[in-house]
Amino acid sequence: MAEFDVVIVGGGLVGSSLASALRGLPLRVALIESAPPCAPNQPGPDERVIALSLGSRRIFGGLGLWPAMAPVAEPIQRVHISDRGHCGFSRLDRREEAVEALGYVTPARAIDCAIQAALERAPTLQILRPARLLDHQVRAEHVELDLQLGDERRRVETRLLVAADGGDSSVRERLGLQVDGHDYGQDAVITTVTADRPRPGQAFERFTDTGPLAMLPMPGGRYSVVWSCRPAQTTELLSLTDDDFIARLQARFGQRLGRLSAPSPRQAYPLKLKLVRETIHERLVLIGNAAHTLHPVAGQGFNLGLRDVAALAEALAEAARHGGDPGASGTLAEYRRWRGRDQADTARLTDALARLFVVPWRPVRIARNLGLLGLDLVPAARHRLARRFMGLEGSLPRLARGLPLEARHV
Repeated sequence: MAEFDVVIVGGGLVGSSLASALRGLPLRVALIESAPPCAPNQPGPDERVIALSLGSRRIFGGLGLWPAMAPVAEPIQRVHISDRGHCGFSRLDRREEAVEALGYVTPARAIDCAIQAALERAPTLQILRPARLLDHQVRAEHVELDLQLGDERRRVETRLLVAADGGDSSVRERLGLQVDGHDYGQDAVITTVTADRPRPGQAFERFTDTGPLAMLPMPGGRYSVVWSCRPAQTTELLSLTDDDFIARLQARFGQRLGRLSAPSPRQAYPLKLKLVRETIHERLVLIGNAAHTLHPVAGQGFNLGLRDVAALAEALAEAARHGGDPGASGTLAEYRRWRGRDQADTARLTDALARLFVVPWRPVRIARNLGLLGLDLVPAARHRLARRFMGLEGSLPRLARGLPLEARHV
């Protein structure tokens, strides 16, 4: 018999979320993470914030993790969408959707801390770190894994291998899988700023000629900035003094939040679309960025990965409930049923938004502005868009409805 029922490669937020989701099931789970553990009581290096959709908040609620995150999460109550320098705009409002919030801007470190605290209490979980997967071989009833664990080599067996090892997935590369996508010719410059006229709960998505500029509300009048720009501009934006950077950002965004100030250290990363054609293979499944890396427009990337977690956990819970094999084709077919077309549809939507709003051709510009105005005037269209961005469309697994995974269906 295999040593583990499930081995998860990648201990980032998606991989560790899956490990947390499985902690109440009668499954032997291992989590392989390359980074050594952080020193106790020391903040990690990740100071990002993540715009969790309402669906993602419900998933963390179903996992029992949301109470630990809620105190530092800023609710998004309204979103203002506009095309810089043009008349098109639209608005989404949580009151129109009859929900407590459209989403929540949450520090990545707070999410990670809540997950790690839960993993420490998981009796059937082993965390192997620092460890690296060197190779794997799929057999009829298990997968053989060769690991580098610290200074030693180790071989383990598992009935299911889950690749959650990010956009540069080594598992995906080893399999030689077909990946669709392209380079957007944009970088995302990330920082936070303080506004002297903050609008609590108000998020902004402003499309510009170099890509979208998002301003996401945080506690204390701070805003998270995700500024898409051309690579030729990136070095300059990173090297500007704080005052010069703020002046450039203020000119780009406008005065809706008053004067901006106090930028945090800036970071940048290139923007690409990567979409794996087939995420399910014999005794193996890819989730999160290993399966799909998206443009940050509308903040769908991590939320899509968390929906992968909810669906896979549901399929594995059903298999465990009936004494089934977590790596069997029927179990993975159940996961495919839950995911349906969500991965491809979300990738297409974000790709269309990222590409459409940088086209300078006048007929396209007119059409997209009329589309934004039409969206603002048609409640049914706004409702459908909001439901998709909130992660509430289609048939939802238990976690995505905020229900505990281990509870039986009624």
